[in-house]
Amino acid sequence: MADIRPSSLDGEDGISILNTDVKKRIPTDLTREKPEWIFNLAAIHREPGHTREEYYDTNLKGAYNVCDYAAAVGCDNIYFTSSISVYGPTNGPTSETSPIQPNTPYGGSKFPAELIHITWKKQSDNRKLIISRPGVIYGPGDPGNIFRMIRAIKNGFFPIPGSPNIFKSYGYIYGLLNSIDFAMDSNLDYFCYNYVEYPTEPLKNLVRIVKEEFSYKAVVLPLPIWILMPAAKLVQNILGSKNPIHPVRVKKAATSTHIVPQALIDIGFEFEYDFRKSLKHWRKVSPDDFNLPSSGVDPKKIKLNLKRFPEEITEPIKKNDNRFVVPLSSDAEDQQ
Repeated sequence: MADIRPSSLDGEDGISILNTDVKKRIPTDLTREKPEWIFNLAAIHREPGHTREEYYDTNLKGAYNVCDYAAAVGCDNIYFTSSISVYGPTNGPTSETSPIQPNTPYGGSKFPAELIHITWKKQSDNRKLIISRPGVIYGPGDPGNIFRMIRAIKNGFFPIPGSPNIFKSYGYIYGLLNSIDFAMDSNLDYFCYNYVEYPTEPLKNLVRIVKEEFSYKAVVLPLPIWILMPAAKLVQNILGSKNPIHPVRVKKAATSTHIVPQALIDIGFEFEYDFRKSLKHWRKVSPDDFNLPSSGVDPKKIKLNLKRFPEEITEPIKKNDNRFVVPLSSDAEDQQ
Protein backbone atom coordinates (compact mmCIF):
# COMPACT_ATOMS: atom_id res chain seq x y z
CA MET A 1 0.00 0.00 0.00
CA ALA A 2 1.21 3.49 -0.83
CA ASP A 3 0.08 6.06 1.71
CA ILE A 4 1.13 9.39 3.14
CA ARG A 5 0.97 8.13 6.72
CA PRO A 6 2.04 5.07 8.71
CA SER A 7 -0.37 2.18 9.18
CA SER A 8 -0.86 -0.35 11.95
CA LEU A 9 -1.08 -3.00 9.19
CA ASP A 10 2.56 -2.53 8.21
CA GLY A 11 4.43 -5.81 8.60
CA GLU A 12 1.37 -8.06 8.43
CA ASP A 13 1.43 -10.92 5.93
CA GLY A 14 0.86 -9.57 2.44
CA ILE A 15 0.99 -5.93 3.54
CA SER A 16 3.80 -3.44 3.04
CA ILE A 17 3.33 0.31 3.48
CA LEU A 18 5.25 2.64 1.18
CA ASN A 19 5.33 6.33 2.13
CA THR A 20 3.86 8.09 -0.91
CA ASP A 21 2.06 11.35 -1.58
CA VAL A 22 -0.04 11.15 -4.74
CA LYS A 23 0.26 14.92 -5.18
CA LYS A 24 3.87 14.30 -6.17
CA ARG A 25 5.41 12.17 -8.90
CA ILE A 26 5.28 8.50 -7.89
CA PRO A 27 8.69 6.81 -8.26
CA THR A 28 8.77 3.93 -10.72
CA ASP A 29 10.79 1.81 -8.29
CA LEU A 30 7.92 1.80 -5.80
CA THR A 31 7.70 -2.00 -6.11
CA ARG A 32 10.18 -4.68 -7.12
CA GLU A 33 8.01 -5.96 -9.96
CA LYS A 34 5.30 -4.60 -12.21
CA PRO A 35 1.95 -4.42 -10.38
CA GLU A 36 -0.94 -6.28 -11.99
CA TRP A 37 -3.52 -3.84 -10.60
CA ILE A 38 -3.46 -0.36 -9.13
CA PHE A 39 -6.30 0.58 -6.78
CA ASN A 40 -6.52 4.37 -6.64
CA LEU A 41 -8.45 5.15 -3.47
CA ALA A 42 -6.60 8.38 -2.71
CA ALA A 43 -8.62 11.54 -2.18
CA ILE A 44 -9.39 14.47 0.01
CA HIS A 45 -13.06 13.85 0.59
CA ARG A 46 -14.26 14.93 4.01
CA GLU A 47 -16.83 17.71 3.95
CA PRO A 48 -16.44 20.09 5.69
CA GLY A 49 -12.77 20.14 6.58
CA HIS A 50 -10.84 21.59 3.65
CA THR A 51 -10.66 24.64 1.44
CA ARG A 52 -12.17 24.44 -2.03
CA GLU A 53 -8.70 24.46 -3.60
CA GLU A 54 -7.49 21.47 -1.58
CA TYR A 55 -10.05 19.09 -3.12
CA TYR A 56 -8.95 19.96 -6.65
CA ASP A 57 -5.26 20.14 -5.84
CA THR A 58 -5.10 16.65 -4.37
CA ASN A 59 -7.77 14.81 -6.33
CA LEU A 60 -6.66 15.99 -9.78
CA LYS A 61 -2.92 15.81 -9.17
CA GLY A 62 -3.43 12.40 -7.63
CA ALA A 63 -5.28 11.16 -10.70
CA TYR A 64 -2.58 12.45 -13.06
CA ASN A 65 0.26 10.99 -11.01
CA VAL A 66 -1.33 7.57 -10.53
CA CYS A 67 -2.05 7.29 -14.27
CA ASP A 68 1.47 8.47 -15.14
CA TYR A 69 2.88 5.87 -12.75
CA ALA A 70 0.74 3.11 -14.31
CA ALA A 71 1.95 4.09 -17.79
CA ALA A 72 5.58 4.27 -16.68
CA VAL A 73 5.64 0.81 -15.09
CA GLY A 74 3.40 -0.83 -17.71
CA CYS A 75 0.46 -1.64 -15.44
CA ASP A 76 -2.63 -2.07 -17.61
CA ASN A 77 -5.31 -2.33 -14.89
CA ILE A 78 -6.63 0.46 -12.66
CA TYR A 79 -9.53 0.45 -10.21
CA PHE A 80 -10.51 4.03 -9.30
CA THR A 81 -12.98 5.07 -6.61
CA SER A 82 -14.97 8.14 -7.57
CA SER A 83 -18.16 9.12 -5.74
CA ILE A 84 -21.92 9.51 -6.10
CA SER A 85 -21.28 13.19 -5.32
CA VAL A 86 -20.61 13.72 -9.04
CA TYR A 87 -24.42 13.68 -9.52
CA GLY A 88 -25.13 16.48 -7.06
CA PRO A 89 -28.52 16.42 -5.28
CA THR A 90 -30.54 13.32 -6.20
CA ASN A 91 -34.21 13.99 -5.57
CA GLY A 92 -35.27 11.11 -7.80
CA PRO A 93 -33.76 7.76 -8.86
CA THR A 94 -30.26 8.43 -10.21
CA SER A 95 -28.31 5.92 -12.29
CA GLU A 96 -25.02 6.02 -14.17
CA THR A 97 -26.74 7.66 -17.17
CA SER A 98 -28.10 10.57 -15.11
CA PRO A 99 -26.64 14.07 -15.61
CA ILE A 100 -23.33 14.93 -13.96
CA GLN A 101 -23.98 18.09 -11.95
CA PRO A 102 -21.90 18.22 -8.75
CA ASN A 103 -22.57 21.03 -6.30
CA THR A 104 -19.59 20.59 -3.97
CA PRO A 105 -15.82 20.93 -4.50
CA TYR A 106 -15.41 17.24 -3.72
CA GLY A 107 -17.89 16.13 -6.37
CA GLY A 108 -16.54 18.77 -8.73
CA SER A 109 -13.03 17.35 -8.40
CA LYS A 110 -14.04 13.71 -8.70
CA PHE A 111 -15.59 13.81 -12.17
CA PRO A 112 -12.55 15.37 -13.89
CA ALA A 113 -10.45 12.80 -12.01
CA GLU A 114 -12.58 10.14 -13.73
CA LEU A 115 -11.85 11.77 -17.10
CA ILE A 116 -8.11 11.70 -16.41
CA HIS A 117 -8.32 7.94 -15.85
CA ILE A 118 -10.46 7.52 -18.98
CA THR A 119 -7.82 9.38 -21.01
CA TRP A 120 -5.20 6.94 -19.67
CA LYS A 121 -7.47 4.02 -20.69
CA LYS A 122 -7.92 5.31 -24.25
CA GLN A 123 -4.17 5.46 -24.84
CA SER A 124 -3.95 1.67 -25.19
CA ASP A 125 -6.38 -1.08 -26.20
CA ASN A 126 -4.77 -3.40 -23.65
CA ARG A 127 -5.83 -1.36 -20.63
CA LYS A 128 -8.68 -2.10 -18.27
CA LEU A 129 -10.33 0.63 -16.18
CA ILE A 130 -12.97 0.17 -13.50
CA ILE A 131 -14.52 3.27 -11.94
CA SER A 132 -16.82 2.89 -8.96
CA ARG A 133 -19.03 5.62 -7.57
CA PRO A 134 -19.78 4.47 -4.03
CA GLY A 135 -22.35 5.98 -1.74
CA VAL A 136 -21.49 6.38 1.94
CA ILE A 137 -19.76 3.13 2.90
CA TYR A 138 -20.31 1.61 6.34
CA GLY A 139 -19.34 -1.52 8.24
CA PRO A 140 -16.82 -2.96 10.75
CA GLY A 141 -14.62 -0.37 12.39
CA ASP A 142 -16.27 2.58 10.65
CA PRO A 143 -17.51 5.45 12.88
CA GLY A 144 -19.44 7.17 10.09
CA ASN A 145 -23.05 8.14 9.44
CA ILE A 146 -24.68 4.75 9.84
CA PHE A 147 -22.83 3.98 13.07
CA ARG A 148 -23.64 7.45 14.44
CA MET A 149 -27.31 6.79 13.69
CA ILE A 150 -27.17 3.39 15.43
CA ARG A 151 -25.45 4.91 18.46
CA ALA A 152 -28.01 7.72 18.71
CA ILE A 153 -30.89 5.24 18.53
CA LYS A 154 -29.18 3.08 21.16
CA ASN A 155 -28.90 6.14 23.42
CA GLY A 156 -32.66 6.59 23.23
CA PHE A 157 -33.21 9.58 20.95
CA PHE A 158 -32.70 10.11 17.24
CA PRO A 159 -33.79 13.38 15.62
CA ILE A 160 -34.44 12.78 11.93
CA PRO A 161 -33.20 15.83 10.03
CA GLY A 162 -35.98 16.96 7.74
CA SER A 163 -38.36 14.42 6.24
CA PRO A 164 -38.26 10.74 7.31
CA ASN A 165 -39.39 9.84 3.77
CA ILE A 166 -36.20 10.91 1.99
CA PHE A 167 -34.14 8.14 0.40
CA LYS A 168 -30.62 7.51 1.70
CA SER A 169 -28.22 5.36 -0.34
CA TYR A 170 -25.51 3.56 1.60
CA GLY A 171 -23.15 0.73 0.72
CA TYR A 172 -22.00 -2.05 3.05
CA ILE A 173 -18.23 -2.59 2.86
CA TYR A 174 -18.53 -6.33 2.20
CA GLY A 175 -20.98 -5.66 -0.62
CA LEU A 176 -18.61 -3.11 -2.15
CA LEU A 177 -15.81 -5.68 -2.03
CA ASN A 178 -18.08 -8.22 -3.71
CA SER A 179 -18.62 -5.69 -6.50
CA ILE A 180 -14.87 -5.14 -6.87
CA ASP A 181 -14.27 -8.87 -7.29
CA PHE A 182 -17.17 -9.07 -9.74
CA ALA A 183 -15.97 -6.15 -11.87
CA MET A 184 -12.36 -7.37 -11.93
CA ASP A 185 -13.50 -10.82 -13.04
CA SER A 186 -15.70 -9.44 -15.84
CA ASN A 187 -14.55 -9.32 -19.46
CA LEU A 188 -15.30 -5.59 -19.67
CA ASP A 189 -12.25 -3.43 -20.32
CA TYR A 190 -14.14 -0.33 -19.14
CA PHE A 191 -16.84 -0.32 -16.49
CA CYS A 192 -18.22 2.62 -14.51
CA TYR A 193 -20.76 1.78 -11.83
CA ASN A 194 -22.57 3.13 -8.78
CA TYR A 195 -22.23 1.13 -5.60
CA VAL A 196 -25.00 1.31 -3.05
CA GLU A 197 -27.10 -1.49 -1.62
CA TYR A 198 -30.19 -2.24 -3.65
CA PRO A 199 -32.95 -1.26 -3.29
CA THR A 200 -32.39 2.15 -1.69
CA GLU A 201 -34.77 2.66 1.23
CA PRO A 202 -36.32 5.71 2.92
CA LEU A 203 -34.56 6.91 6.05
CA LYS A 204 -37.54 5.93 8.21
CA ASN A 205 -37.10 2.29 7.10
CA LEU A 206 -33.41 2.30 8.06
CA VAL A 207 -34.31 3.63 11.51
CA ARG A 208 -37.06 1.03 11.95
CA ILE A 209 -34.72 -1.82 10.97
CA VAL A 210 -32.07 -0.65 13.47
CA LYS A 211 -34.64 -0.56 16.25
CA GLU A 212 -35.90 -4.04 15.36
CA GLU A 213 -32.49 -5.67 14.96
CA PHE A 214 -31.07 -4.27 18.20
CA SER A 215 -34.33 -4.15 20.19
CA TYR A 216 -33.84 -0.45 20.89
CA LYS A 217 -36.76 1.62 22.20
CA ALA A 218 -35.60 5.03 21.05
CA VAL A 219 -37.74 8.09 20.55
CA VAL A 220 -37.48 9.02 16.87
CA LEU A 221 -38.58 12.55 16.11
CA PRO A 222 -38.47 14.33 12.74
CA LEU A 223 -37.19 17.88 13.15
CA PRO A 224 -37.59 20.54 10.46
CA ILE A 225 -34.36 21.68 8.87
CA TRP A 226 -35.24 25.30 9.69
CA ILE A 227 -34.89 24.36 13.37
CA LEU A 228 -31.80 22.19 13.04
CA MET A 229 -29.68 24.56 10.93
CA PRO A 230 -29.67 27.48 13.42
CA ALA A 231 -28.96 25.00 16.24
CA ALA A 232 -26.05 23.53 14.26
CA LYS A 233 -24.63 26.99 13.58
CA LEU A 234 -24.84 27.82 17.28
CA VAL A 235 -22.99 24.60 18.18
CA GLN A 236 -20.39 25.39 15.51
CA ASN A 237 -19.78 28.83 17.00
CA ILE A 238 -19.25 27.26 20.42
CA LEU A 239 -17.31 24.09 19.53
CA GLY A 240 -15.68 25.03 16.24
CA SER A 241 -15.75 23.44 12.78
CA LYS A 242 -14.68 19.96 13.94
CA ASN A 243 -17.90 19.26 15.85
CA PRO A 244 -20.17 16.42 14.60
CA ILE A 245 -23.21 18.74 14.32
CA HIS A 246 -21.67 20.99 11.68
CA PRO A 247 -24.28 22.79 9.51
CA VAL A 248 -22.84 21.17 6.36
CA ARG A 249 -23.31 17.70 7.87
CA VAL A 250 -26.85 18.53 9.00
CA LYS A 251 -27.74 19.77 5.51
CA LYS A 252 -26.25 16.63 3.92
CA ALA A 253 -28.15 14.40 6.36
CA ALA A 254 -31.41 16.06 5.32
CA THR A 255 -30.66 15.74 1.59
CA SER A 256 -31.99 12.78 -0.38
CA THR A 257 -29.48 10.43 -2.05
CA HIS A 258 -31.55 8.16 -4.26
CA ILE A 259 -28.91 6.24 -6.18
CA VAL A 260 -29.63 3.24 -8.41
CA PRO A 261 -26.75 0.81 -9.17
CA GLN A 262 -28.18 0.11 -12.63
CA ALA A 263 -24.90 -0.82 -14.31
CA LEU A 264 -24.35 -3.67 -11.83
CA ILE A 265 -27.96 -4.79 -12.16
CA ASP A 266 -27.65 -4.89 -15.94
CA ILE A 267 -24.65 -7.25 -15.91
CA GLY A 268 -26.14 -9.62 -13.35
CA PHE A 269 -24.47 -8.66 -10.06
CA GLU A 270 -26.23 -10.20 -7.07
CA PHE A 271 -26.60 -7.88 -4.10
CA GLU A 272 -25.94 -10.02 -1.04
CA TYR A 273 -26.68 -7.46 1.66
CA ASP A 274 -29.83 -5.45 2.12
CA PHE A 275 -29.72 -3.17 5.16
CA ARG A 276 -31.05 -5.75 7.59
CA LYS A 277 -28.66 -8.46 6.39
CA SER A 278 -25.74 -6.06 6.57
CA LEU A 279 -26.48 -5.31 10.23
CA LYS A 280 -26.65 -9.02 11.04
CA HIS A 281 -23.35 -9.64 9.27
CA TRP A 282 -21.70 -6.63 10.90
CA ARG A 283 -22.69 -7.85 14.36
CA LYS A 284 -21.30 -11.29 13.55
CA VAL A 285 -17.86 -10.24 12.30
CA SER A 286 -17.30 -7.25 14.59
CA PRO A 287 -19.41 -7.58 17.77
CA ASP A 288 -17.11 -5.24 19.68
CA ASP A 289 -18.46 -2.36 17.61
CA PHE A 290 -21.75 -2.85 19.43
CA ASN A 291 -20.38 -3.98 22.82
CA LEU A 292 -21.73 -7.48 22.22
CA PRO A 293 -20.24 -10.78 23.41
CA SER A 294 -17.55 -12.13 21.09
CA SER A 295 -18.72 -14.48 18.34
CA GLY A 296 -15.34 -16.22 18.17
CA VAL A 297 -14.38 -14.37 14.97
CA ASP A 298 -11.04 -12.56 15.08
CA PRO A 299 -11.91 -8.95 14.00
CA LYS A 300 -8.26 -8.29 13.08
CA LYS A 301 -8.20 -11.28 10.75
CA ILE A 302 -11.52 -10.28 9.23
CA LYS A 303 -10.23 -6.80 8.40
CA LEU A 304 -7.01 -8.12 6.87
CA ASN A 305 -8.80 -10.77 4.81
CA LEU A 306 -11.74 -8.62 3.74
CA LYS A 307 -12.73 -10.40 0.53
CA ARG A 308 -15.93 -11.68 -1.03
CA PHE A 309 -16.27 -14.65 1.34
CA PRO A 310 -13.93 -13.87 4.26
CA GLU A 311 -14.93 -16.93 6.28
CA GLU A 312 -13.71 -19.24 3.48
CA ILE A 313 -10.20 -17.83 2.94
CA THR A 314 -7.58 -20.50 3.60
CA GLU A 315 -4.46 -19.27 1.77
CA PRO A 316 -3.12 -15.86 2.86
CA ILE A 317 -1.30 -13.56 0.48
CA LYS A 318 2.44 -14.00 0.77
CA LYS A 319 4.36 -11.35 2.67
CA ASN A 320 5.59 -8.41 0.53
CA ASP A 321 3.57 -9.49 -2.50
CA ASN A 322 3.72 -6.28 -4.53
CA ARG A 323 1.43 -7.26 -7.38
CA PHE A 324 -1.18 -4.87 -6.05
CA VAL A 325 -0.38 -1.20 -5.37
CA VAL A 326 -2.98 0.72 -3.41
CA PRO A 327 -2.58 4.52 -3.16
CA LEU A 328 -4.72 5.18 -0.11
CA SER A 329 -4.69 8.79 0.93
CA SER A 330 -2.99 12.12 0.42
CA ASP A 331 -4.39 13.65 3.57
CA ALA A 332 -3.40 12.92 7.14
CA GLU A 333 -7.03 13.12 8.29
CA ASP A 334 -8.87 11.53 5.38
CA GLN A 335 -9.11 7.89 4.38
CA GLN A 336 -11.73 6.17 2.28
